[in-house]
Amino acid sequence: MTDTVTTSGAIETPFPLRDWFTNGLRSKLHEKGHPVVEGEQPAERGGIALHPVDVNAPKSFRRRNRAVFVVGIGEGTEVPEVPLATLYPLQLRSLGNIFILVVPEGHDGQLEAFVSTLEQGSYSFRYTGDDDEFFTRVADRLAPLATSNLIIENEFVTDLEPELWNGDEITASITRAGKMLDELDLLPSPFPIDAYLPEADLRHLKQMFNIGGLSYGNVSARKDDLRFWMSASGVDKSSLEEVGTEILMVTDFIPERKAMQLSVPPNVNPRRVSVDAIEHFMIYREHPSVGAILHIHAWMPDIASTHINYPCGTIELATAVADLVRAAPDPGHAVIGLRNHGLTITGESLDEIFDRVKDQVIRQVPMV
Repeated sequence: MTDTVTTSGAIETPFPLRDWFTNGLRSKLHEKGHPVVEGEQPAERGGIALHPVDVNAPKSFRRRNRAVFVVGIGEGTEVPEVPLATLYPLQLRSLGNIFILVVPEGHDGQLEAFVSTLEQGSYSFRYTGDDDEFFTRVADRLAPLATSNLIIENEFVTDLEPELWNGDEITASITRAGKMLDELDLLPSPFPIDAYLPEADLRHLKQMFNIGGLSYGNVSARKDDLRFWMSASGVDKSSLEEVGTEILMVTDFIPERKAMQLSVPPNVNPRRVSVDAIEHFMIYREHPSVGAILHIHAWMPDIASTHINYPCGTIELATAVADLVRAAPDPGHAVIGLRNHGLTITGESLDEIFDRVKDQVIRQVPMV
């Protein structure tokens, strides 16, 4: 499958491998009734945009609507030694939600499509000779991600009590937790997106997804029945101290605006809370016994796990995790796996969580 591609029915097509894959996936998505965006659509349109690129000079896809889910697609010549190291820069340069690199000969000598996600997940699809079966598997894995709903807006209210402007004993526990994550080597370095994107594309990416940067892992701890403290998005988790910029008070979820509500001091320019705030909100509201939640990019054996790798910050991922916490024998002390991503761990406090799991954590997340 280098110069030509043999499709089902033994018909040879002169398309490059990248275009064969793009056309086959587009056809299967249409067949299954999923909206496929053709080109850069007006702001009111959403859907899945298939964005084939030259891997040597990938062109950015500039969305007009964050509801457009962009699939960057490229063609490689060989199996990438470390898929994320190869795919993630291409994903950033193409401004894709995911990136798929198709190579003619994969691990078993057959065509293979390698995938990377913004959460630094990676997996692959191996071609077994049947076009329809192959593109069905890809489309079925892709569609739930593309149709999920982000909860990443923040609404700030400057009503935080003055006695909390400098934090309290709970924010002190969050500071300790961040340092513990660093000591345990559980803080992957934030990906240097500014090294891969020109200023205009970097600004576009941050505006579309309301992010200050890409960093991984987060912590939260309950303040009272309705509120919880949580780490901010895109900050150094090993140095969580300042209220309003590094640690934020989450007070509510506003469904009609798909936004988290936060209480902040009047004298700061607040940062956005972690995109996982909706997940933590759902768990705290349902389970009074949960006093803290830890999310790390690591794994533990013999745990319940989500089946679909929904993007972080989506109501679908939050619901899937909340369902598994509810089903756990003890929701107040649960360990839940997020497929191709990491762990969400509940406990009485952050100190209690670390005491319970620090010797059981496996640094490498299995990718399937």
